[in-house]
Amino acid sequence: MTALQSSEIDPDSQTASETVAKAPTIKIENVLQPGKTYTADAAKFAAMKAAMLKVLPAKSPGMTVADMQKAVLPHLAEDLFPGGAKSGWWTKAVQLDMEAKKVIVREDTKPLRLRKV
Repeated sequence: MTALQSSEIDPDSQTASETVAKAPTIKIENVLQPGKTYTADAAKFAAMKAAMLKVLPAKSPGMTVADMQKAVLPHLAEDLFPGGAKSGWWTKAVQLDMEAKKVIVREDTKPLRLRKV
């Protein structure tokens, strides 16, 4: 069976999941739920992780989550995050995964600040 082009899909006869190949996925962790993993889009995860690592400082006091969410936007590919769509959800998912893997840490501040290890 060959994959159909989006122009060949009859929206009334089949669902997109039946005709479009799924994007590669990876397992991600959550520091707040040790031992549990979630499946996520590999390309979006990698793009957000790279953007976050570009903008997060390595030294205290770190960067607030709100500032980080704004700072990553220029580093995200438009085809993955059109107009920054869903970037807030992805920053949180990648943040929790990188905290679980000890790539970034939380500073003991209000508001919450993050920095690279």
